[in-house]
Amino acid sequence: MAFENIILESAPPVATLFFNRPKALNALNNALFDELDTALDQIRDNPDIRVLVLTGAGEKAFVAGADIAELNKMNPLEGKTFSRKGQKVFSKLEDMPIPVIAAVNGFALGGGLEAALGCDFIYASEKAVFGLPEITLGLIPGFGGTQRLPRLIGANMAKEMIFTGKMIPASEAKEIGMVNKVVALENLMAEVMKTA
Repeated sequence: MAFENIILESAPPVATLFFNRPKALNALNNALFDELDTALDQIRDNPDIRVLVLTGAGEKAFVAGADIAELNKMNPLEGKTFSRKGQKVFSKLEDMPIPVIAAVNGFALGGGLEAALGCDFIYASEKAVFGLPEITLGLIPGFGGTQRLPRLIGANMAKEMIFTGKMIPASEAKEIGMVNKVVALENLMAEVMKTA
């Protein structure tokens, strides 16, 4: 299958999956979720792939959240279906039988943070910013962030981020245990690949 919203590079034993909508800051939409779902199946079924790396195309964003333009056109039922699709795909990501590393190069907001939380651990560039700002739109995180974030950083810090929409830099994300390592942007992929 030819992908339009993601790029899948396979160099066994490592596969690298790029969220590839840089003009939209790699925002998540229905088409991207469908492609990601298919790609995760392909990776899972390939015995030569033993590590998956997730990152964002471009230098500004890992994933800056859900595609608000698409979200604005949804009725409540479509919104619920979209949320369930995201939950399903990120649960599949979390349940991958191989290690999955998030290489967060820029913004990891909303669904972007939820994607990173579905990985086994996170390396981040110094320019990375993390947050669940859905509350500023009158929403709550819809793709599993309300469950995964408190398990990682504790209930109090997670509640503050979810209730206020607070965004934090990579350095603070490392301090609170969300991120394993912070490096310069130009060294991020090399550092991730060394670990992979």
